[in-house]
Amino acid sequence: MVKEIQARTILNAVKQPDTWFGLRYNMNLYRGCQHQCIYCDSRSECYQIEDFSEILVKINALELLKKELARKRIKGVIGFGSMNDPYMPVEAIHNMTGRALEIIAQYRFPVHILTKSDLVLRDIPVLQQIAKIYAAVTLTITTADDRLAKSLEPGAPPPSRRFQAIQTLAANGILTGVAMMPILPFLEDSDENITAIVERAHACGAKYILPAFGMTCRDRQREYFYNKLDQHFPGMRQKYEQRFGNRYGCDSSRAARLDQLFRQLTDRFGIARRMPVYQFDRHTQLSLF
Repeated sequence: MVKEIQARTILNAVKQPDTWFGLRYNMNLYRGCQHQCIYCDSRSECYQIEDFSEILVKINALELLKKELARKRIKGVIGFGSMNDPYMPVEAIHNMTGRALEIIAQYRFPVHILTKSDLVLRDIPVLQQIAKIYAAVTLTITTADDRLAKSLEPGAPPPSRRFQAIQTLAANGILTGVAMMPILPFLEDSDENITAIVERAHACGAKYILPAFGMTCRDRQREYFYNKLDQHFPGMRQKYEQRFGNRYGCDSSRAARLDQLFRQLTDRFGIARRMPVYQFDRHTQLSLF
């Protein structure tokens, strides 16, 4: 179900420093997410989203964006994708993200987009315009296996299409890389999966890969995740309960080994493990954390 709502504000300040993506602001044009990834932390009670499958479109967001950008004095990176995917299927109809990027280009702000969708390719022309200042697109890829991804991320395009999107973005001069997170214990934390992601990302022109060898798990998120494990992976819930109990952080038991392998692979291919981020000064330059 899709509904239209009115928002009070649209740009939110990000706690500094943001060591992942270098954001100063983030923005959610929608509430809820159609990708329905079974592990999504946004189902947690703290976010107060009662029905995560209901999509709310902030219909006045673009008007608010114009007003709020006009008042900003610091040209920090605006992030898309913190609580939902900015390119989920509803975006093909409403074009909120595409129109927001046009506004951001007019005000000459830098952007970072986090997505699982190749719909981002639609907006290459405006991203190229923003890239004169700074534009980065990070594709989340947690498995290189399309069949496994269908169970874990049922509403999202398969990883094969995401790799193709990376290749197209890179070919068009857009800084792009991979968020290799979360890597789910017992399901994705194999040497083979990590190797496949890194090798394919390199082949497609990814400049960086950001890893997390584990997941977070709490309250409603855990309940939903465990129900889906029972549905798709019988017996897997018991492994999680035995190893992690009610812990929030659920790191893979193989995290140290996977990190070592990841470093070896990224060193071999010359892929950064932190992304080049925008820093505003009179000369406007990129730097590495």
